[in-house]
Amino acid sequence: MNLVLLGPPGAGKGTQANLLETERSLVKLSTGDMLRAAVAAGTELGRKAGDIMERGQLVPDDIVIGLIAERLDAGGKGKGFILDGFPRTIAQAEALDRLLAERGKKLDVVIKMQVDDDPLVKRIAGRFTCADCGEGYHDAFKTPKVPDVCDRCGSTQFVRRRDDTEEVVRSRLEAYHAQTEPLIDYYRTQGKLKCVDGMAEIGAVHRAIGRALDGVKLKSGKTPG
Repeated sequence: MNLVLLGPPGAGKGTQANLLETERSLVKLSTGDMLRAAVAAGTELGRKAGDIMERGQLVPDDIVIGLIAERLDAGGKGKGFILDGFPRTIAQAEALDRLLAERGKKLDVVIKMQVDDDPLVKRIAGRFTCADCGEGYHDAFKTPKVPDVCDRCGSTQFVRRRDDTEEVVRSRLEAYHAQTEPLIDYYRTQGKLKCVDGMAEIGAVHRAIGRALDGVKLKSGKTPG
């Protein structure tokens, strides 16, 4: 099964992708992870991407598509793939469709994780982590059992991501609504769109995604790995 998780920043796509990867023996294709790995490995695409990223510019679609192509061609042990963080635009979706068609593959389903802006801003802006072990916390939903002391390692040092502010989050959401939401109709027209409540707790979201996937009639050809 080949699928895309679609939703705004902070919707929980990465968490659900990790769960599905293990439970359903799928290969998670995170464009961010692939970019970092290619840069670290010094591949041709990695060198190109690294130069662009050092200048603070967005990596062009053709490089990202090239990385996905390399990963698909490399194969693996999975029964399909999950795309997390891609596509984000109609142009990227069309390029992905062409790439898969060239390899005799196609997407089976696109899961849209539905969330509301205001609760999502609250969810993201309240996040912080232990500076030593990386344990995650939240101002409203998960505070340390002992104030200012990490539950896991006992550290008293915590950090917040610089982009986890209300202003930055709302800016990212505006970009999502303008650039990525058109994909909803794009995939609905293809008959591949399934929607779940992304504001529910992690386990409930996971079960809803599972039910959506179990109802999909597979149409894809040979999958990577």
